[in-house]
Amino acid sequence: MDLGIFLPVSGRAAGRDTLIETAQRAEEWGFASVWAADRVVLPWQIDTEYPYAEGSAFIVPPDRPFLECLTVLAFLAGATERIRLGVSVVVMPFRHPLHWFRQATSIDALSAGRLLLGVGIGWMAEEFAALGVDRTKRGRIADEQLAVIRTLLDDEHCSYRGEFYGFDDIAFLPKAHGEKLPIWVGGEGEAAQRRAGRYGDAWFPYFVRVTPEALAAGHANVRRFAIEAGRDPADVGLDCCLPVEVTDRPVPQEADKLRGTPEQLVEALGRFADVGVGHIGLQFMVPRYPDRMAQIQRFAEEALPHVT
Repeated sequence: MDLGIFLPVSGRAAGRDTLIETAQRAEEWGFASVWAADRVVLPWQIDTEYPYAEGSAFIVPPDRPFLECLTVLAFLAGATERIRLGVSVVVMPFRHPLHWFRQATSIDALSAGRLLLGVGIGWMAEEFAALGVDRTKRGRIADEQLAVIRTLLDDEHCSYRGEFYGFDDIAFLPKAHGEKLPIWVGGEGEAAQRRAGRYGDAWFPYFVRVTPEALAAGHANVRRFAIEAGRDPADVGLDCCLPVEVTDRPVPQEADKLRGTPEQLVEALGRFADVGVGHIGLQFMVPRYPDRMAQIQRFAEEALPHVT
């Protein structure tokens, strides 16, 4: 099982030096990937419940920087050599697919095939309103974008007609750098699982708390949806993002939470590997950047070599 870490793309730590430091150290320490989160707008007042942290409040204050995800990955493509560059996740309804996917394939080309492309449909009502996108249509928009992406990747003469997008006989280069650009479909519910089964190379949820067994059950749904779509279920992998905390002393273990000493985390992560998880993006939840990097280094030195 491969492990990656989230980049400091938001908050006080977001900046050139910290991004380079984090990505280069992650590469040196042996992590498989670094991950950028996506945010276009930060409203001053957010009433929509945030599903990806303990509690319901969004974790980045609006008076803090939040760097654009694809720009960050393009920047880090030139500052690293081997590590994979992931986005968790591009909120597809916020952008036209011909524009943002050109950016994505350009990053893949310039990084020699290191892009891991997570995609999703978004959650914050206030952000949809600011961008003028109908939030109630976000699932249909995302499904159509994924169909567009497949056309752009597979065809030399690209044409598409749908509810939201349409074009005739266009060229689209570069395509994937190698044989395939991995498209990992985010989201946790049944609609996201169906979307992953129909279009994705992997189901890529972010759960604040989840047991390996529950994750495997969700992936079984994804595989069923793949069969219904006429696909080989073996072509849709299981990857995810999870928060993690490294402690100095052993703590009582909870099956749905990654928290403990490096030794405890190795054991807990092994249970996710046992149910078929191929890649986990780890979000270290320490607020202050220096403390977060200290935790990441300790994990890299004491846990990472023992996770298989």
